[in-house]
Amino acid sequence: MIYTLETHIFVALLIPLIGGVGVALSDKLPNLRDTITLATAGVLFANIMVILPHILDGARPEFELIQFLPGLALTLKVEPLGMTFAAVASTLWIINSLYSIGYMRGNNEVKQTRFYVCFTIAIAATMGIAFSGNLLTLFVFYEVLSLSTYPLVTHKGNAAALKGGRIYLGILLGTSIGLFLPAIIWTWTLTGTTDFTLGGILEGHVSAGIAGVLLFLFMYGIGKAALMPIHRWLPSAMVAPTPVSALLHAVAVVKAGVFSVLKVIVYIIGIDFLTETGTAEWLTWIAAYTLIAASVVALTKDNLKARLAYSTISQLAYIVVAASLATPAAVAGGALQIVMHAFGKITLFFCAGAIYTATKKTEIKDMRGLGRQMPITFLAFFIGSLSIIGIPPLGGSWSKFYIMLGAYEADQLIILFVLLVSSLLNIGYLMPIVVRGFFYSPLGQKDPVVKIGEERSFLSWENVKEAPILCMLPPALTALACIALFVLIDPLYQAILPILKP
Repeated sequence: MIYTLETHIFVALLIPLIGGVGVALSDKLPNLRDTITLATAGVLFANIMVILPHILDGARPEFELIQFLPGLALTLKVEPLGMTFAAVASTLWIINSLYSIGYMRGNNEVKQTRFYVCFTIAIAATMGIAFSGNLLTLFVFYEVLSLSTYPLVTHKGNAAALKGGRIYLGILLGTSIGLFLPAIIWTWTLTGTTDFTLGGILEGHVSAGIAGVLLFLFMYGIGKAALMPIHRWLPSAMVAPTPVSALLHAVAVVKAGVFSVLKVIVYIIGIDFLTETGTAEWLTWIAAYTLIAASVVALTKDNLKARLAYSTISQLAYIVVAASLATPAAVAGGALQIVMHAFGKITLFFCAGAIYTATKKTEIKDMRGLGRQMPITFLAFFIGSLSIIGIPPLGGSWSKFYIMLGAYEADQLIILFVLLVSSLLNIGYLMPIVVRGFFYSPLGQKDPVVKIGEERSFLSWENVKEAPILCMLPPALTALACIALFVLIDPLYQAILPILKP
């Protein structure tokens, strides 16, 4: 068999699925099962790296899976934005697989085989989303991703997990079927195509008013972008094990949402058409509200994963703001934010899981002085936090810079102010965790905070040490990547530059 570039696109979907079969067949052999998981992630990464240089050189390979009608088919096509998303997802899957093995074994989780099988299906769907050649293909893989991650969200099987899963699936399926699908059908009837085309396909076919309605249907139909008020599925999904939270927030689900937002803005509506019609102004303000409101809510959460969940809602809104501003710098910043947030946020969730594995603690108030016993974990959390906040020399500073530059280009000075306030709020809900870990004394030692007559609460970390190596190494690696991304900004920017030039 001759492996063409087009074949490699199709193989990118097959690799995780074949790996999933291998995982299922090795159910009784956990060491073999985990080896297959890691090997599958490694092979997928290698396959993506084969495709990458061709895309950088200007190739746009295409592979048709199924044709339903003339001009209506499931088609895979690789372009710079999708290539970037696929490269990030395949890279982080390797690290997340290492982490999952350490976490699942360290916490004696049940149904581990089902967990890894669902993970492989979710990654296959992510590759399908990244390489979608049209809206129909995007929608199909978008739904597969929602369905395949439901068993992961409900993994624990208790009442809280089942409730969280119902909210998760109900909102995501409700918005996609009720809003996203009608938007796709309407677009097809108006333009005769759903193909992703640089510069968009709506101009010359619709009025500004219809474009505005379609924009609304798309933005709220893509529920994975977590715009308020359809954001509740994301914090509800935090009942899942931490590796799933990392998948949701960094590798696949929410990134699939904001990636889809950017694809629709750039390839369906068109940046220039959006600017000319002014139909996205409402979206800018909704996203700006989400950005600030989610940060304020994060300040109130003492549960670490809940705080990180609302942080994610806020950070996703940066990308929607960037897309709605529709200036080259803003869109570039939005694309870069997908990369920078992925590495920053997965670091924070890895650290949260490592803390839980070592101490079984989930509340921030219970983490006083813990950084002294788990310095690598808390240092990684510190670095990831700085990247999320957008402080140099971390990668997240570049994406925030380009979005702010885009706001200036669009003459949206109020949005500049909103972005600055958000950064301050980011400091407010992330830095106290680090300060509490490194500089506070454990409760009950030097400064017990208890009232007279109440039972004294003691937290002694004398016997606590870092989580097992497979829980500790991944956040260290992704934290280092946050630093490396600051240096690698030029090749990243050059990689996404073609999407800004119709």
